[in-house]
Order: sequence, then structure tokens, then C-alpha cells
Amino acid sequence: MVIGGVPVYPGCPCPHSTGKGCDDYANRPKDPCDNFNCGWIVEDSPLPDWMKPSNSKVIVIFNKLQWNGVPVDLAVPVGRRIPPRALNWLKQFSEKYHRPLIYTEQIVENGQFQKQQQILGYGPPDFQQELLQWQSEGRQLW
Repeated sequence: MVIGGVPVYPGCPCPHSTGKGCDDYANRPKDPCDNFNCGWIVEDSPLPDWMKPSNSKVIVIFNKLQWNGVPVDLAVPVGRRIPPRALNWLKQFSEKYHRPLIYTEQIVENGQFQKQQQILGYGPPDFQQELLQWQSEGRQLW
């Protein structure tokens, strides 16, 4: 994404990021900032207290896309990968509520985060196969 003309990607944070929040929150752009709905702050979030992104090291976005009429959730690590405790919770949530999960891991080369991310899926085998097909086709997932 681009914020105020500055590309933002893993290893290259928003120029307004303090590491704990935004230093210009009142003037944040509508897209992507104001339109962003972190699963932690959405009304009636199912995430437990310990899944706050600063603690769990994962940002969850519920219903990021649909697959066969079913909501698909997205989880992005704060850092290189989602810690096992948080990823296990997300996988159990996926199973319990029949909501496929897409999660990413950062690709690191020569000690630097790359713009691209490894995309992984969790859910029914048909979903995982379709996700692989989407990736092979170069489909924009979000």
C-alpha cells in the first residue's frame, strides 16, 4: 500500500507509525487507514484479550474475502511469522466456525524483509487447492 506517497510493506512501515500507533491519527487517509478493520477492535470481536496484536504478534482481519459463500479470515504477522500459540488459536477458530484462514509469513533475504510474502492456507482441502491455484494464476487475493 501507499500512504502519503510512501510505499509501505514489511520492513518499511508507514512514516506515521510510532511503533505503538499513528502520530497523525486525526488526519489519517480514508484508504487504507480508516477503512482498515483490525479484528481486535471490531465490535464483538471473538479474539481473546491475549490476542491483542501487540501481545500476540498477529493482525487478524475477519471476512477479508469469500470462498464458496463462506468468509475467509486473514492473519498477518507482526514480525517474520505468527507465533505458534496465536496460529494454533486461529486454526482452532477456523475449524470450529468453518471459516478458512489465509495467513502469511514474511520472506527474509539477506536479513531484510521482502515486499512479497509467503501465503499459506488452512481449512478444507478444496480451499487449500483453490488458494494454490489462485496463487499460480497470480490472482490478487486482497
